[in-house]
Amino acid sequence: MTDVRHHFSVDVEEYFHPTAMTAVYGFDEWDGLPRRTPEAVPLLLDLLDAHGITGTFFVLGWLAEREPDMVRDIASRGHEIASHGSEHRLVYELGADRFRSSVARSKRTLEQLVGRPVLGYRAPSFSIVPGIEWAFDVLLEEGYRYDASLFPIATHPTYGYPDAEPDPYWIDRPAGALLEFPSTIYSIAGRSLPASGGAYFRLLPPWLVHAGLRQCQQRGRPGMFYVHPWEWDDWAPAVEGSRLQWLRTFHGRKSVLRRMEGLARRFEFSPIRETLERMTEERGRST
Repeated sequence: MTDVRHHFSVDVEEYFHPTAMTAVYGFDEWDGLPRRTPEAVPLLLDLLDAHGITGTFFVLGWLAEREPDMVRDIASRGHEIASHGSEHRLVYELGADRFRSSVARSKRTLEQLVGRPVLGYRAPSFSIVPGIEWAFDVLLEEGYRYDASLFPIATHPTYGYPDAEPDPYWIDRPAGALLEFPSTIYSIAGRSLPASGGAYFRLLPPWLVHAGLRQCQQRGRPGMFYVHPWEWDDWAPAVEGSRLQWLRTFHGRKSVLRRMEGLARRFEFSPIRETLERMTEERGRST
């Protein structure tokens, strides 16, 4: 084991928020649907407490406005609160003006709840893709200091930023410098495979995520793990729609807590803000 501390991150959203579910659950229906995060999130918090892990929770603003006690509980257990935007909308569909409104509102909501600055952002479905780099300027102008939205792959139909670096790096923009925390990949035979979490953690053998994190350790850099509350919940909706979409979104849930136990035993984790502080200091010394 090296002294590299990876990042355990959670995209805090409901089962009806994933992009794959938009055809089933329209925005106007959300308030009438049962929310599962108040039951699911404490299960993960207890697991992380048991292993002495603190992580970063990217909370959807829509949900924070309706479950403020849950957000406060996450923060009270030592975890970093970051933004997942206000509504679960793809950045490249929002456009610059609505994106600004989304990240400004969610930041304000979360800061009022936890009483400390919200420094980081992750786009729904990793939807900062080539051609919309203006999003980095908006984040900087709204007071964010890091982003965790880039996935360095080219194999997914709706997201991917193939030219992203595999480890945390600075993005210099007209509005300033933003620290990027990309999703972890596993490199093999010249190919980059997703090895960060989510569906890849549920549906594929866990060794893939472990191998990606070990490659990060070999470079002396932190890797990124992510998961969503509905991925370990023991309940799933009876969805009238594509069976393939249901499998992609919900299949494999019963093994996730056990797999996360294995992850917690093998690797060390810390909130993203700790790496942000260290790399900011290093950048200051080098200039």
